[in-house]
Amino acid sequence: MTTRDGTIGVLLPRDTPTQDIIPFARRAEEHGFDELWVVEDLGYRGGLVQAATVLASTTRIRVGVGLLPASARNVAFTAMEIASLAQLHPDRLDIAVGHGMPSWMRSVGAWPRSPLTLLAEYITVLKSLLSGEPVHQDSKYVHVDGVRLHESSTPAAAPLVLAGVRGPKSLAVSGDVADGTLLAEPVTPAYVTEALKHIAPTRPHRLVAYNIAAIDDDPAVALAAVRPALAVVGEPDWRPHIAPLPFYDDLVALRSRCDSAEEFARALPDEWVGQLAVAGTPEQARSGLADLFDAGVTSAILAPVGPDYGASLESLAAVL
Repeated sequence: MTTRDGTIGVLLPRDTPTQDIIPFARRAEEHGFDELWVVEDLGYRGGLVQAATVLASTTRIRVGVGLLPASARNVAFTAMEIASLAQLHPDRLDIAVGHGMPSWMRSVGAWPRSPLTLLAEYITVLKSLLSGEPVHQDSKYVHVDGVRLHESSTPAAAPLVLAGVRGPKSLAVSGDVADGTLLAEPVTPAYVTEALKHIAPTRPHRLVAYNIAAIDDDPAVALAAVRPALAVVGEPDWRPHIAPLPFYDDLVALRSRCDSAEEFARALPDEWVGQLAVAGTPEQARSGLADLFDAGVTSAILAPVGPDYGASLESLAAVL
């Protein structure tokens, strides 16, 4: 649903049963969600294949891929795949490129010495190729010698290429070279404000925000549903998300006292959980989304929680 402030979408969980992927996407479209984003996490499903399947099974909903690790694919062949999807499904595709989780990329021998340099080079060349330009690039990581998409394979309008990043230096790269930024969960208004300082956009720049979400007429039920998914926020990689919050020091101290991430999630105060997720009654969820839009988010993407993603999707539709 498009509001006066931004759009509301939904995330296809990475472990959705195969037989539920198309019904989930179609139901999201029927409910009126404006966007559906798919993820590419190591060991799960490929992002471009999921996007192709969802696009072919729906008629209206925009589909985002968030995100493709820059070091995993040759940029020219990635451009060919993306261009094909953009031609077959005009004005319905968004792409986010990022570093990938360092531990994942190291485990497959694909973590570069300079992730920032690679990302900047990759996005710059990818955008040029998708626009039909001939590209000559011989830089540190990206080498393209006179490649150009054939006119029969160049989309009439190139899809937006966002950077899926979180740290200050990576956010600055996004502002320099990307059409937008994808922020992984959790995204709070304080994090948005801090991120925009580093992005420092000087031209139109989309800001897509993922958030764990649950909606129930009983707010306690919604908070309990999202709590397990917040177990990771106490880990070091999530510091950029949490550092702008007034309870950051207390959260770090709580994590240090807990023997496991699961224990930490159980110990999170309800007040913190309510800020780290879009969770509560429909009215509370709409209020939280309005705060995100006011802070600068253009697309708020809700990530349903298990065990029944279909049922979770139905409850999330109440926010529309």
